[in-house]
Amino acid sequence: MKNLVILISGSGTNLQRIIDCISNGEIRNAKVNLVIADRECFGLERAEKYNIPNLLIKRGKDFSENLENAIPENTDLIVLAGFLSILKPEFCKKWEGKMINIHPALLPKFGGKGMWGHHVHNAVIEAGEKESGATVHFVTSGIDEGEIILQGKFDVEENDSAETLAQKVHQVEYDIFPKAIDWVLNK
Repeated sequence: MKNLVILISGSGTNLQRIIDCISNGEIRNAKVNLVIADRECFGLERAEKYNIPNLLIKRGKDFSENLENAIPENTDLIVLAGFLSILKPEFCKKWEGKMINIHPALLPKFGGKGMWGHHVHNAVIEAGEKESGATVHFVTSGIDEGEIILQGKFDVEENDSAETLAQKVHQVEYDIFPKAIDWVLNK
């Protein structure tokens, strides 16, 4: 059984999808060992509901050190599922090849510092893009610069807004995230 640590910052909808996909066998040979949040959020309640050990490590001066100390050595994969904190290069290096992220755009476009949530969707609309989607990639010290594992995309319609793009992106994320996790764990 492979051990996952999930890092979150929000409501935990991708965490829920991961839990469901482990339960239904879409993600094979895995269990969520620990959920860590960098702020108070509903995702911690989701973890509690499933009796998954969870921690709140608030951002601050000792955040990286506290995060490093909290992650069990037997962790097979760290999954950033809507995690908004920037990780220190040393942390990224230690877990290189064992840490993935989902990004709400088709990288390499619309990635990097400040590109999250509605900021990404507004940028896609302002650029007049004809398609958008989501990307699962390995985490490196460069923000959103790691090797792409899987992408899913859809056409951007003329009447799309940041809100409608967000809804479409979530659907793509729910499709590709479990596939990417399963592939990384069981390739």
